[in-house]
Amino acid sequence: MNSYDNNGQINNYNNSYMNEPEQRKIPYVTAVLVAINVVVFLVMEFFGSTESGEYMYAHGASYAPDIFENGQWYRILTSMFMHFGAEHLINNMVMLYILGYQIEENFGRVKYLITYFICGIAGGIISSGIEMITGEYSISAGASGAIFGIFGVLLVMIFKSRKQLGQVSAPRLILLFILMVFGNMQEGVDWMAHLGGAVTGVVIALAIYRPGNKPLHL
Repeated sequence: MNSYDNNGQINNYNNSYMNEPEQRKIPYVTAVLVAINVVVFLVMEFFGSTESGEYMYAHGASYAPDIFENGQWYRILTSMFMHFGAEHLINNMVMLYILGYQIEENFGRVKYLITYFICGIAGGIISSGIEMITGEYSISAGASGAIFGIFGVLLVMIFKSRKQLGQVSAPRLILLFILMVFGNMQEGVDWMAHLGGAVTGVVIALAIYRPGNKPLHL
């Protein structure tokens, strides 16, 4: 003999609904950042060669003596949206989108955007400052400092949310790190900008990130 329990049916439905995975939102800030970088690259490539150091310098790439001695601080910012060739752009944009997709919503879009710029600027200043000390100057550009900063944020988010995550995120984190390292192994990579951005991201996230009730999806 079967019986019909209306309340039990409703409760079962609610439980199954609550157990469904939460739908991920589009990382709008990340998408806009990627779009800006791509547009800047296409425009610059249309009018010249982004693989030319002279061309990149003339259009705002970073160069330590001009920044510190001639006060051209704008180069720190403009260089964040410039890339040396398609491979450089693609490597950076793929990593930016992956990282942004992972953390933008959980970290907060406004904090995420501000942190992105702070990390990129800090990485550029640190790298240029070291070049002024060593006397070894180079023309540099790229979003890598900001992207490594966002990776630093991700590390802190995982550390602070480890009770929620357990070991689930470890393989993906290792894969992300490998992709970032091998994607930036070409000659002339500005590792000081990368390191400066990453350390800045870690410091910012340690100071302002607080795990919420919503688990990270990594």
